Amino acid sequence: MNAPKFIEHHGLWGNEESRLAADLIRQIEVEDLNLIRLAWADPHGAVRAKAVAVPVFMDALENGYNINVATSTLDAAGGRVFTSFVKGGGMGLDEMTGSPNLTIVPDPSTFRVLPWAPGVGWVLCNEYFRDGTPFHFSSRQILRKQLQRLEEKNLTHIVGLEIEWYLSKLNQDHLTLDNVGEPGLRGKPIETTPMEPGYSYHSETNLDLMQPVLSELAATYRALRLPLRSVENEWGPGQVECTFNATNALEAADDYVLFRTATRQVCRRLGYFASFMCRPAFKGHYSSGWHLHQSLVDDHGHNLFIPESGDHPLSATGQNFLGGLIEHALPATVFATPTVNGYRRFQPNSLAPDRVGWGFDHRGTLMRVLGGIGDPATRIENRAGEPAANPYLFIASQIAAGLDGLENETSLGPSDDNPYETDHPMLPSGLAEALELAATSKLYKAQFGDLFMEYYSKLKLAELVRFQSFLEDNAIEDDPAVVTEWEQNEYYDFF
Repeated sequence: MNAPKFIEHHGLWGNEESRLAADLIRQIEVEDLNLIRLAWADPHGAVRAKAVAVPVFMDALENGYNINVATSTLDAAGGRVFTSFVKGGGMGLDEMTGSPNLTIVPDPSTFRVLPWAPGVGWVLCNEYFRDGTPFHFSSRQILRKQLQRLEEKNLTHIVGLEIEWYLSKLNQDHLTLDNVGEPGLRGKPIETTPMEPGYSYHSETNLDLMQPVLSELAATYRALRLPLRSVENEWGPGQVECTFNATNALEAADDYVLFRTATRQVCRRLGYFASFMCRPAFKGHYSSGWHLHQSLVDDHGHNLFIPESGDHPLSATGQNFLGGLIEHALPATVFATPTVNGYRRFQPNSLAPDRVGWGFDHRGTLMRVLGGIGDPATRIENRAGEPAANPYLFIASQIAAGLDGLENETSLGPSDDNPYETDHPMLPSGLAEALELAATSKLYKAQFGDLFMEYYSKLKLAELVRFQSFLEDNAIEDDPAVVTEWEQNEYYDFF
């Protein structure tokens, strides 16, 4: 008798996944694909992938596919953070000894055919150990765990994406040795020039300068079934904002991952460059944000944040959820803004928050409430995010905080009309402070696990130590208003 296959043996798929897998097998035949990229998000939210031949992919639909655990042990510059080749893998975990294999299992609902890469398919995967245990440090698994908590309450978290990023023209037709780095030290990013002069908000003329590239991207998003709503010329030179229709949290996180990697690949093939670094080190480049719009719906699709009267812009459920977001806003910041560079954005009167608080339709607050009586789009907008954030961790941090507010019926203080002047706790001034706040959070230790929180802290501390070494080696004092060469090298091309 044949042994059961990995996916069947560990019960990793339900009937819906099996049905979708059968559908995509037929799609692969019709599309005559040659390669399938098995993709997963690393701890930074960047996409890693292996391209496999179709017969290998067919086997992966039953047995998964082996990958090296190494991508979870590296910082943003590819430096090894953990000593993988000693007992316990530098983590005190027997299962991490020796940089072992993981098994990645495709999620058939995420399958796409890549319009810019003929004959190539793409699918997101979940990571497991060989015994079928979900991988401790998978950010997608962290989000799925929070979503299970919502499902037990018959709730669905709805997320709308609003992302700012920079589009530039490539100014260098080939790489040089200056662009080549080494583990833990990135080379210089490829040279670029702005697409338009900037600071002519919503200028149609400047928008049209970027239109040929934006039209190609829009066609790509449509082919990938990404629910694009709008594209606009933002504030800085070549700064673009894309918004997407609201959908369930896991789909939104998956869409974000695909949006970011597809945008970068398509632009590069066209001779352009897309960066999701918060604030590039170029003259006049304004910080980019990622505004996360969120609400809860019940089994009937009813938005539970809609108020029943005009006394408050949110229902009692919405107020408690927002109360949780406010209460845990400080330790949650590291998941919304995980890079050294992102903290350049938290400045007063800057269209970004600098302290904890909320307001109705106020762009200076951390949490902006929108909607009201009878408005099905009533929601809370978290304005702390940077576009380089890992979407799974950012969204999971919101669910954990909001659910804590619901379960404890957390009260909500008054709204802010002058958010840059109120006596509220200030957001972390940098990554070091954000990591300290997260490390002491009972909520995130309980919900993400002590193991994950210790791991994530070590991973980000390695990045922070390299930045601090750069400052010391060059006798530079960190200035919140100045983006360093280290940040440009570290983030401009990685994100």
